[in-house]
Amino acid sequence: MMKSLMKSILITGAASGIGAATVKKLASKNISFTLTTKSNEKGLQLIAEQAKKKGARVNTLCGDLSNKIFLETLVNLARNDTGNIDQFVANAGYANKQKFGEFSNDEINQSIQTMAISFSSIINLCLEDFKKSNNARIITISSFVNKNIGLNDNIFPTTAAAKGALEALTKTLAYQLAKYDVTVNSISPGYTKKDGSHSALSSEEWTKIISKIPLSRLAKPEDIANLVAFLLSNQAAYITGQVIKIDGGLSLV
Repeated sequence: MMKSLMKSILITGAASGIGAATVKKLASKNISFTLTTKSNEKGLQLIAEQAKKKGARVNTLCGDLSNKIFLETLVNLARNDTGNIDQFVANAGYANKQKFGEFSNDEINQSIQTMAISFSSIINLCLEDFKKSNNARIITISSFVNKNIGLNDNIFPTTAAAKGALEALTKTLAYQLAKYDVTVNSISPGYTKKDGSHSALSSEEWTKIISKIPLSRLAKPEDIANLVAFLLSNQAAYITGQVIKIDGGLSLV
């Protein structure tokens, strides 16, 4: 009986930032998480322990989302507690501001592989899970970088290409799964505060950017996690195929 009441949620990019904030927001005794990251094992274990303290069951696995065997292992792990995967938050990604003439074909391929192809590969592995679920929800985390081009003279060509592809996959999947009452949406955050010191931008660039955001601050990971939680809930049952901006008004400038 306990297993049938549990909801199984798979989250990629879960060790920090938006992924970690989402785990904290959703953690409860009827949730079974499967969390993954490429290499930040310490961060992944930390967020897993925090979720467990709230009563959630948690499976963790570190690895490369471009590896077919790893993806198969990940999906099977996500089915362990309930026998099915109910919800999926595709949060894996990174910012690369190399301009044309600076990035290689391998680098643009890696961006698309990490952010778009890994998403479609996971969907293909567990498509039937979502069709069978009573509360299936799929969310992709996109970005403003394929929309607000050249803000503060910054461009992110490889990331923009990958996120644009991810949004296209999101919309077409939403159409395909609508007849099964599965909702599929994308969230497009603006500039979001990082957990650590790693950033594609300098502190001076951040200061200039904040001055241009109407709400005069960066998004907190929790701001995005709140929207993720809503879209995963029954309250959002009639929202599908959307790319929802959450950017402090950045899209207005």
